[in-house]
Amino acid sequence: MKKSSRQVLVILVTAVNQEEAVKIGKEMVNAKLAACANIIPGIQSIYCWKGKVVKAQEALLILKSTKSRYHALEKAIKAMHTYETPEIIALPVKEGLDQYIGWVRSETRS
Repeated sequence: MKKSSRQVLVILVTAVNQEEAVKIGKEMVNAKLAACANIIPGIQSIYCWKGKVVKAQEALLILKSTKSRYHALEKAIKAMHTYETPEIIALPVKEGLDQYIGWVRSETRS
């Protein structure tokens, strides 16, 4: 297996509320696109959208997956998400507990 396809990622997704974050998180784990989903409710977001500064309450969904599953995960999130342009950002994991990294890889094997 290529090293790049084994790369573990942390994916950040903001959602309109906790309910949407839970729905997306459950589906990603059930589909083996993510090994784990964590949800932080009640975050305060400030961003510029269509020329206006917006202040909104959102939930932050944190997913753990692999680079080889990323494109399928992104497509599945976009299909479920209520936002026109959802935040879907993947960050590479540079270091981590070997057992945990192995678990993420095994849970997201297609």
